[in-house]
Amino acid sequence: MAATVVEQKPSLLRQPLAVWAVAFACVIAFMGIGLVDPILPAIAEGLDATQTQTSLLFTSYLVITGVAMLFTSWLSTRIGARRTLLFGLAMIVVFALAAGLSQNVESVIGFRAGWGLGNALFISTALATIVGAASGGPGSAIILYEAALGLGIAIGPLLGGLLGSVSWRGPFFGTAVLMAVAFIAIATLLKKDAETPPTPTPLSAPFRALRRPALATFAITALFYNIGFFILLAYTPYVLPLNEMGLGFTFFGWGVALAITSVWVAPWLTRRIPKTHVLWGALLLLAADLVAAGLSTGHTGALITCVVIGGLMLGVMNTVLTESVMEATDLPRQVASSSYSAVRFIGGAVAPPLASAIGGVMGASVPFYVAAGSVVVAALIVLLFRRYIRHVDHHEAPDRVAEAEAITQGEDL
Repeated sequence: MAATVVEQKPSLLRQPLAVWAVAFACVIAFMGIGLVDPILPAIAEGLDATQTQTSLLFTSYLVITGVAMLFTSWLSTRIGARRTLLFGLAMIVVFALAAGLSQNVESVIGFRAGWGLGNALFISTALATIVGAASGGPGSAIILYEAALGLGIAIGPLLGGLLGSVSWRGPFFGTAVLMAVAFIAIATLLKKDAETPPTPTPLSAPFRALRRPALATFAITALFYNIGFFILLAYTPYVLPLNEMGLGFTFFGWGVALAITSVWVAPWLTRRIPKTHVLWGALLLLAADLVAAGLSTGHTGALITCVVIGGLMLGVMNTVLTESVMEATDLPRQVASSSYSAVRFIGGAVAPPLASAIGGVMGASVPFYVAAGSVVVAALIVLLFRRYIRHVDHHEAPDRVAEAEAITQGEDL
């Protein structure tokens, strides 16, 4: 009698140790995005800096991250994924430590820029590494990556608030220690790169990739969406009359909401609704939430609620937008990731100083309305240029060529 073979369904939690090592490091790397949120007022007071100056802690970080993203695939295909990851982590350790030792806000801004360079090397390589090595296909890998993003963004403000209640320098020192732990984890659990180096990517590849209509559409959508994202993230701490721990818990709730919708809600929606419909629908709901946030300035409880609800929308957007980008073209995943990430981070870099300047001149509510308008523009881009991206609505399981590409990328570990 022939034996019956039962094929087990791939599990999100059944991943190689290499994937978990990178995911762990991703959590810590993404903590850096929200880490300074609860301590922005404390830094301004401790270093006698203005609100606009402290908002540049986000701008310097994101500008360098975005620009460097255009060159990370060129570097990683020459020195290998493992070396690129370790080099990026080492830079974050050094610059986070230097920021904590700084004596003026200009130095902190500069060291945050160096931190952003290390983050760019790590993040773009980590996404391609996880997608290539994870079991269960690109969808599971991206969910894992976005879960790490959500967890990191959630823990970052909480850790920042906890350590920042002692000293504004504490979060920077804490990040340096945790990144050192991540460095050890990557060095220990990731196998050394194969002797045969990967095929080098031309320096012009990420720039040429943006000529693809589908990738360009998603990148420009992400640019306007990230303006709304980072106004909510970087401007709200100045409006909420809370101490470091209060801000930490507020954005911890925001990050938890983001993680929940990233891992569970977004996949549920895309199984039932076309991805492009999910995108513009989530963007319009986020715009409505930002308008409500603008109307809630002066009402602490209502504004906190808007922040957490915004996290729900952001989680859906992050997962669906990232997955759509990876499915939009036949480009190597590292190239697509670098091009898209460069544009979206540059968009986010504009938001913090813009919000501070507008808020100082036109009132505390206006930056939220600007954020809402930017998000509406992102929704209109999805709708008006849907002919370039609607093929992602019908994307099915990757074919053998895509699977082979994923296996090949996984061999870089």
